[in-house]
Amino acid sequence: MYPDHGCRGEISLGELPAEVAEQLSRVPGVWLEFEPTQSCIVVRHAQPSSGPDLPLITGELVQLLSVIPTDLHASIEGGDLYVHTHDTQQYVRLQVKAGAILQLQWASPDFARGKRSSYRGRGETIIDPCVQKLDGEVEFSAADPDQAAARILDLAESFEGLYPAGVCETQIDGGQVRIKMRGLNLDSHILIETLEDVSEEKTLDGAFTISAFGEALPDGELRIVFENGQPFAQHPDLWPTT
Repeated sequence: MYPDHGCRGEISLGELPAEVAEQLSRVPGVWLEFEPTQSCIVVRHAQPSSGPDLPLITGELVQLLSVIPTDLHASIEGGDLYVHTHDTQQYVRLQVKAGAILQLQWASPDFARGKRSSYRGRGETIIDPCVQKLDGEVEFSAADPDQAAARILDLAESFEGLYPAGVCETQIDGGQVRIKMRGLNLDSHILIETLEDVSEEKTLDGAFTISAFGEALPDGELRIVFENGQPFAQHPDLWPTT
């Protein structure tokens, strides 16, 4: 479930006759309105502070679309509205496709279908380090495995986050170090830098997921994957298609 309710996005309606645009401008609404200069449906600047918002937003969108005669539907270019619901705390996309095809889809984060790219640093995730929650396993070779494991444990124990909970375990097998994290409140960027510093070249392997304590929007979640010693960022596909 996801909080911070509200709505964002817009629906482009394409070129419309003046009389249709005038009718759209007169349609009453709490969440949505017609913006004549751009010929699109937009979210009002002042949004209600409580729900139920999804039924109201969907109803207003359908009401606006119903004003447009069917012979003009081909000109509708479409777009997306993203709703963070207040009452059910979900993340929903209302997608209008070309030709006035309306589709509702609930976010279903899927890392397997997400795109992977080289890790770009701290700006890769929008989650504040103080509330980051790390889950996963990483292993690597180290010239001094005992010292490497001790540095990781010290980092986990000394980090001053808002949720001093979670588990960070280390296992040493010869020159190999394995790190297990479960609900660990830790700055992911500092962890990545430390792992790169204590590990031998091209030995980092494994992955961990970055989410947030409490309830957070799914588009903020991130998975860090190590391959051949290099960190990659993998964002989830929120709207998988069948």
